[in-house]
Amino acid sequence: MQVNLKKWMSVVLLGFSVGAQAGIYSDDLSRCLVESSTTNDKSLLVKWMFTSMALHPDVASMSNVTEAQRDAVNKAAAEMFMRLMTETCLTQSKKAIQYEGAAAVEQGFNAFGQVAGKELFAHPNVAQALAGLQTHIDTKKLETVLGL
Repeated sequence: MQVNLKKWMSVVLLGFSVGAQAGIYSDDLSRCLVESSTTNDKSLLVKWMFTSMALHPDVASMSNVTEAQRDAVNKAAAEMFMRLMTETCLTQSKKAIQYEGAAAVEQGFNAFGQVAGKELFAHPNVAQALAGLQTHIDTKKLETVLGL
């Protein structure tokens, strides 16, 4: 199977698969990635996503991530990806690709990313910051307009 590795890696690592259906092999890979990843792996995935998203023009002025930091996180995330795919979850990776194609790997990392994101948002500091939105919501207007 000939694959454009650069394109495939970006899709897999970002986990943006909207219409793909999970199969039994992608489920097995997802389970392996989630259950076998360490707290440090999940933290690294969150750092990788953050350092990448920090380049978006809408938020770039709010971050001071240096190219050296981004490169270090990219290197560490690539090493984690390689370890998970070629060692920790090798059997599940092979079967997922063999029977369901590259989309199965995408599904697996999507699940891994969701778990890492959930843990990120569960951190007390993050949860407190997110709750700050509520102080600016006009609940009376919502109740009136929505009939609550």
